Amino acid sequence: MASLLQDRLTTDQDLLLMQEGMLMRKVRSKSWKKLRYFRLQNDGMMVWHARQAKGSAKPSFSISDVDTIRNGHDSELLRSLAEELPLEQGFTVVFHGRGSNLDLVANSVEEAQIWMRGLQLLVDLVTSMDHQERLDQWLSDWFQRGDKNQDGKMTFQEVQRLLHLMNVEMDQEYAFSLFQEADTSQSGTLEGEEFVQFYKALTKRAEVQELFESFSADGQKLTLLEFLDFLREEQKERGCTSDLALELIDRYEPSDSGKLRHVLSMDGFLSYLCSKDGDIFNPACLPIYQDMTQPLNHYFICSSHNTYLVGDQLCGQSSVEGYIRALKRGCRCLEVDVWDGPNGEPVVYHGHTLTSRILFKDVVATVAQYAFQTSDYPVILSLETHCSWEQQQTMAQHLTEILGEQLLSSTLDGLLPNQLPSPEELRRKILVKGKKLTFEEDLEYEEEEPDPELEGEQESELALESQFEPEPQEQNLQSKDKKKKPKLILCPALSSLVIYLKSVSFRSFTHSKEHYRFYEISSFSETKAKRLIKEAGNEFVQHNAWQLSRVYPSGLRTDSSNYNPQELWNAGCQMVAMNMQTAGLEMDICDGHFRQNGGCGYVLKPDFLRDAQSSFDPERPISPFKAQTLLIQVISGQQLPKVDKTKEGSIVDPLVRVQIFGVRLDTARQETNYVDNNGFNPYWGQTLCFRVLVPELAMLRFVVMDYDWKSRNDFIGQYTLPCICMQQGYRHIHLLSKDGISLRPASIFVYICIREGLEEDES
Repeated sequence: MASLLQDRLTTDQDLLLMQEGMLMRKVRSKSWKKLRYFRLQNDGMMVWHARQAKGSAKPSFSISDVDTIRNGHDSELLRSLAEELPLEQGFTVVFHGRGSNLDLVANSVEEAQIWMRGLQLLVDLVTSMDHQERLDQWLSDWFQRGDKNQDGKMTFQEVQRLLHLMNVEMDQEYAFSLFQEADTSQSGTLEGEEFVQFYKALTKRAEVQELFESFSADGQKLTLLEFLDFLREEQKERGCTSDLALELIDRYEPSDSGKLRHVLSMDGFLSYLCSKDGDIFNPACLPIYQDMTQPLNHYFICSSHNTYLVGDQLCGQSSVEGYIRALKRGCRCLEVDVWDGPNGEPVVYHGHTLTSRILFKDVVATVAQYAFQTSDYPVILSLETHCSWEQQQTMAQHLTEILGEQLLSSTLDGLLPNQLPSPEELRRKILVKGKKLTFEEDLEYEEEEPDPELEGEQESELALESQFEPEPQEQNLQSKDKKKKPKLILCPALSSLVIYLKSVSFRSFTHSKEHYRFYEISSFSETKAKRLIKEAGNEFVQHNAWQLSRVYPSGLRTDSSNYNPQELWNAGCQMVAMNMQTAGLEMDICDGHFRQNGGCGYVLKPDFLRDAQSSFDPERPISPFKAQTLLIQVISGQQLPKVDKTKEGSIVDPLVRVQIFGVRLDTARQETNYVDNNGFNPYWGQTLCFRVLVPELAMLRFVVMDYDWKSRNDFIGQYTLPCICMQQGYRHIHLLSKDGISLRPASIFVYICIREGLEEDES
């Protein structure tokens, strides 16, 4: 199990010092700061901590869970303690998903640098591992956990305990026979390489062996022509050539002699099936593959609601971390609720609630730093402004000075255009969405009635008028009409920064057509948007073909829960804003949808959602549209994790649920039977059949559950992807956690077949 990682652990000076351990201050808040002794384990994959150098230690974090390392100056918490703790000695460990960051302060700048360099090196090594290296490392982790007395050997009793930890319920006699076969030294224990052989025997894939032999003339190897037949017949690799088959053999065949003879062994075949080339997600859809030169309104745009919140809507914490996380996951539309703050500095928080407050200028600085780390395509700042005239001017000043050249402060060519620019034209630009005085030279006055449907949005979306008022002292004068809300007066300096995204209230589709301006955008509550889809689905589709729409969660979702974005995408709504801090089915669909096209945050809408004369109605799609019959054979599962890792004796009873989300007629779900007491290599072998009328809009979700007859089934893992990005044939689906983090090597093995048209039911 030797690897590059093991080599670096014995030679890299930083890693050697980390293995010795260091005393550092762990910081959770302004009042919680405690000394802890941190040490990198000898396997290089776990960091443990204790109250003192020789105290009882427990796991702190796994390197595979680490996303990145930040220095103290980039930590919101450590910056707030700068007068007390030296920022140069601090650093932050940022984890994948939604887990809290770990802020640490070392005893010296040098010690902080040792840990920052060492941790980043380990993260880079883990990230660059291929499938086999990850599997080797996974095995090494299990060996460490199973070797209870840490003597580098495993007795049969230790192996039995390990099998339970690994989710395997196995006949004791059979397990002992595999143990004896692997014990080539006949020492009564398994050492490193012997344990690998034991694992290989344990994980022998009978279903893959059978598939391999069905294409192999001698059952020992696949010749170039046999492998080519498999790729064309089963994997539906259209236009597959001998050159491609040779390339795959060279990539996945482990033996040099096999590569020379242009043949694929069983090990090479399995390696191919478990690779990116054998994945259900089509590799051709992973990079940016769509036309990025169409107007912004022709794209679905990854959007966030109340981006500053990392908790609920009433008492949750506001943090710049919300913006960092959203931007790093490809989000391109961020919401910023801005209110008057002390000392003339605007603050960001959820108004009239107990959520904490952060400085507007800190939000802008964070956006400037992280806007284009994941994607080069434009970022939209959706401003909900509740500030006085003076603090609006301060907002404009911060936006202009902090964002600099990144801020789009005029039309691209200096002229009044007739359509929105494209993502390509707006590369690395930040756009402001908000109320605007006028686009043309003359200042227009619009009297807009607040829309009672706009629940949950702040008053600016309700009542901030496109009104020019030069006297700031009159800004708080209320309307004499008691029924009208007090109006905030818009500052020209802030108004001038709204170029292509002027917020206007939606009245009706007829009104929008008659008063159409391409640069106007309306926001809808989920309740109103869903009602409009049901009442006038085709009109909504046509509206969204030429104008941008933003949808946000109901104000009743105080727990920051989410709606299903699919229903809104079906009508062509571009900015379907999500509470990204909340994991669950809805965010799985959102993440799966935007996983395509380079994860850049922009996905081109299907042509029937870009046509202003479209006849498409999501509630009543013309049947058959481009209908398909989708056959999914759920074959087997591999190394499924335990639901409750604290219970050594519990083994999962897995089942697979397959769900389709699309137009209402396509939305469906089916599931397999459960397999009793086997999370290690369960076999289902069941075929599920779905009819899909509009595949261009359909999302496919696989969920593995732990069957529980007494209560609701427990979630094990999931994977969600667009149907148009799915590969046919024998494919592995590598499962993700609730937080969207890889659960490798956990996977399910399926066979996918797409048939054009709808097949008649046999009944």
